[in-house]
This record gives sequence, structure tokens and C-alpha cells, in this order.
Amino acid sequence: MKFIHTADWHLGKLVHGMYMTGDQREILNQFVELISIEKPDAVVIAGDLYDRSVPPTDAVELLDEILYKINVELKTPIVAVTGNHDSAERLSFGTNWYQQSQLYLTGKLVNSFHPVRIEGVNFYLVPYAEPGVVRHLLQDETIHSHQDAMKAIVGKIEENMNPNEPNVLVGHAFVLGGQTSDSERALSVGGSGCVSVDVFNPFSYTALGHLHSPDAIKHDKVYYSGSLLKYSFSEAKQRKSVQIVEMKENGSFDIRYHTLKPKQDMREMEGYLEELLDPKYYEKENIQDYLKVTLLDEGSLIDPINKLRQIYPNVMHLERKMALTDLRKKQTVSSIRNDKKTELELFEQFYNDMTETNFTDEKREIMAKVIQDVLQEEGIK
Repeated sequence: MKFIHTADWHLGKLVHGMYMTGDQREILNQFVELISIEKPDAVVIAGDLYDRSVPPTDAVELLDEILYKINVELKTPIVAVTGNHDSAERLSFGTNWYQQSQLYLTGKLVNSFHPVRIEGVNFYLVPYAEPGVVRHLLQDETIHSHQDAMKAIVGKIEENMNPNEPNVLVGHAFVLGGQTSDSERALSVGGSGCVSVDVFNPFSYTALGHLHSPDAIKHDKVYYSGSLLKYSFSEAKQRKSVQIVEMKENGSFDIRYHTLKPKQDMREMEGYLEELLDPKYYEKENIQDYLKVTLLDEGSLIDPINKLRQIYPNVMHLERKMALTDLRKKQTVSSIRNDKKTELELFEQFYNDMTETNFTDEKREIMAKVIQDVLQEEGIK
């Protein structure tokens, strides 16, 4: 039995003021093409179909379009759960009749843990739910964290699970030790949002969503698919892929990764402004990519972001290397006053904060004379 594991589509995502819907349509059409080639027995979507509980209209239309292509046109069963970004109530609409075409979308957690059985594999669908919801649903007052909640849910599943068959859990959770990125919303404050990986031991394969990298954890049976696109510059160096899983009757499986290539990548650039505007440099670059640019120039620059956008139209973020250095060296005004530094010492500190070059003895002598002349002219000294 073959299935494709994906998650974290985040339809309707807004990145640095730019809606990603066009990029999402491009990458999802590639995903549909992959399904038409691989002909899997099922597609697994492990949560965060939308980026917010009330998604924009074009995001809703895009999800409808893609699910129709997969489920109706390609006649491929879909098993999916909601994530922490989704509205469980909205995505629960119509689920009873969707099942007639083998679209199994579980929005709200219910106290009935029967699997969806496809080609001999049991899929247990566990949508994202707060610990309080699980505590009330299971009438278990000992549930206070996501760990407690997931452990209790898995315990309920095990009551009727056949361990001699392939069993797959589809869920949305933060496994303890997983590598995070800036675009992932924290599930809770502190460590109460974490789930230990051993909770999933009863399953042949655990298909998770939430963390955006397929390399977020290393485990032989628990996997994140990661997001289809990069949604923050902290993900710039991540690989993005989907998992193609071929499950055997004994629960063992082979796994392959397939990378979907966006038309516009999200990446970081660093250099001097003049260098980045030189045709010899940018003719080798994909100038349409979404960019975070770090400039190495010292001193003032006139309107650098608009100069860059004349060549690179999708510069999303611009920062100065010296500004980063300044943040690391920054001191409060009150501490400067308390130090009672001389004018020369204050200028030296300012120079060091604003540049990365040494304040040499020669510069010190020149500046001391300038300060002395100014003070004398003002009649202070």
C-alpha cells in the first residue's frame, strides 16, 4: 500500500506583507502532478491546511480546487486532520458526506477512535486539540498538558487496535526535541505543548504536521513531512519535500522523499550594495526570489531598498551588518551617563558601535584635536 504524507500547507499565508496564494497554487499543482504519476492509494494531510481560522476567500477556493483534483479527478482517497492554525468547526462541515468519495477529513476530536481502513492499513486520525478539550471529552481530570492528552488518546486507540496490522497515526503535534522555525505558532507556553516521541510507539508509522522541516526529528517510525513552501527566512536553508511511503503487510515500510520546486525560492543574500547592483553579480541570480538582504556597507546609504528592488523586486527584508553589530554592543543612555566618559571616549564608543574598523591612535589624535577646537570655540574650555 502506498501513501503520500504532506502537511502544513498554510493556505492564505501572509509573509512580510505578501500573500503566498499564487506560490501555493503553483506548488500544489506540482503536488497534484506527482499524485497522477505515483498513483498512491491515499494522500495524508497532517494539519494546518489553512494559515488562520478564518482564511481569505482565495485560500478557501484553492483548497476546494486542489482537494477536488486529488479526490474526484484522480480518484485518490484523502485522510486529513486539522492543525492548530485551522478552525476545527469550519473544516468539519460536510465531513459525513465527503466520506462517500473517500475524503476523510477529521476536524474535531470525538470520543470514537475507529480507524479509516484503506488497502489493509488502519489510519487513526487525531486532529489538534487543546488539553482542556481532551480532558472534557475523555472525562479525565489528570489531563493537563499535550503529553497527557496524546497519551490518553493513544491509550483509547490501543483498546481496539490490532497490533498485527499496519497502523498509522495522523496527527498534529510538537515532538520534544524537534527543530522549530519562526513561522510555527507555539502550541503553549513553556514545555506543556511538547509530546514525547515514545507516545507513538504502538504505531507502524506516525505522520505528523506542525514543524516545517522533514528533518525536524530523526526517528525510524515518526515523521514530519514539513511544509511545501518556505514561510520564513529561518527556513531558508531547509529542504522542502513530501514523503512517499510504501507500507508492507507486516507494518514495515520504505520511504522516499520528493522535492517540489517553487518558482520563487526564499533565501538570504549578503554583500555590499554596489556589488549586489552589479550586473556581473545578479545575472547569475534568480532575481525574482524572495530575499532577505544584509548589507555590509558602512556609513549612510541613500534609499538602498528601492535601489535593490529595481533589480530584485521581491526584497522582503533589508538589514545592515553594522546595525546588527550595534544591537550586540548597545548600551543604555543612563549607563553612559553614569560612566562619566569624556567627549573623546564617548565618540570612540560611538565610532565602534557604528563601524567594524579599529579606532586607531592616529584617529584618536585627530578627533581629540577636533573636539578641543570645538570646545574652545564654544568657550567651554
